[in-house]
Amino acid sequence: MQTVLTEWPLERVRDMIAAATAADVRRARAAQGRFDPHDLAALLSPAARPGLEEQAQAASDVTRRRFGWAMQFFAPLYVSNYCCNACVYCGFNRTMDVGRRALSLDEAEGEADWLARQGFEHILLVAGEDRKFTPPAYFEELIRRLADRFASIQVEIYGLSRAEYARLVAAGCDGITLFQETYDPARYRALHPSGPKADFADRLDTLERAAAAGMTFLGIGTLLGLNDWRTEAFYTGLHADYLQRAWWRSSVAISFPRMRPAHGCLPPPCPVGDADLVHLMSALRIQLPDVGMTLSTREPAGLREHFARICATKLSAGACTSPGGYSEKTDAEPQFDVADHRPLAEVRAALAALGFDPVVKDWDRAYHAAPLTL
Repeated sequence: MQTVLTEWPLERVRDMIAAATAADVRRARAAQGRFDPHDLAALLSPAARPGLEEQAQAASDVTRRRFGWAMQFFAPLYVSNYCCNACVYCGFNRTMDVGRRALSLDEAEGEADWLARQGFEHILLVAGEDRKFTPPAYFEELIRRLADRFASIQVEIYGLSRAEYARLVAAGCDGITLFQETYDPARYRALHPSGPKADFADRLDTLERAAAAGMTFLGIGTLLGLNDWRTEAFYTGLHADYLQRAWWRSSVAISFPRMRPAHGCLPPPCPVGDADLVHLMSALRIQLPDVGMTLSTREPAGLREHFARICATKLSAGACTSPGGYSEKTDAEPQFDVADHRPLAEVRAALAALGFDPVVKDWDRAYHAAPLTL
């Protein structure tokens, strides 16, 4: 991916987006389904904004053709908010004087059992980036304990080596989510002043280590609000296309987290409005028809249902972003404030009323058990 970025320097991308015309936008919409960086730039451009409703409808049509009316659900399970990074936008920032907690294996297992009783089949293990409190062996053991209770277990944690990822795969983990946060190296350095995460190149390479180790789901994204959304969406599209081609045995999904209030952190320097979110998600859907799109409880209920009609294919539900917060009251600081507090049953009912087929995810075991035939 490093080579791809060097082919598309920031100034070139900005100029291409700014120069796009209405004719370029019409051509890009007509060519949907074939990834082309020039077409993506056109769909993200100011020239596309007057036809945003048409673009959203085109994205919806692509989503229905590729994904039907199925909507997947998952829950994040936070196991620790200890972190050794100083990311200026995150409530887990190591310099913050906040309540910290790392769950024991038994406590994390209890949280997972609570989620299973709510009906979840897919969980995402999340932790602040500090190996001292949650080393790779911790996740390996936790995944092994939970493997028979969930159809899918994925991780959103600090970057690992290929060998470490392989051990998680052997334990029963099938996917990784890792946000680049921003694809602008200079902006990245300013936002990550210290800690292992400050290494932009290593962060960018992590997903490929995971794929090489056997992870069959690769989740990417930027933190919307940190930088110009048009250029960030462009590079996200480049990254998704690259991963689809280079690691074709893995499915790729994009998350679209907008900055939310977090203890002691900066407000969004580049706010992303609702119409901006429609614009960038619809552009990426048209260009990347087979990529999953995830929208978390950072967004309010009505907006999430609106995006379900356009391009979202996976939603979290009933999420708690502090360790131990599902099964008990906790003083641990959450990573951010949740906007949609509805439990899984309520979110599923709302989507079913709109004509969706709510799925808590129950097919991965069969997928992984199937022999590879050529």
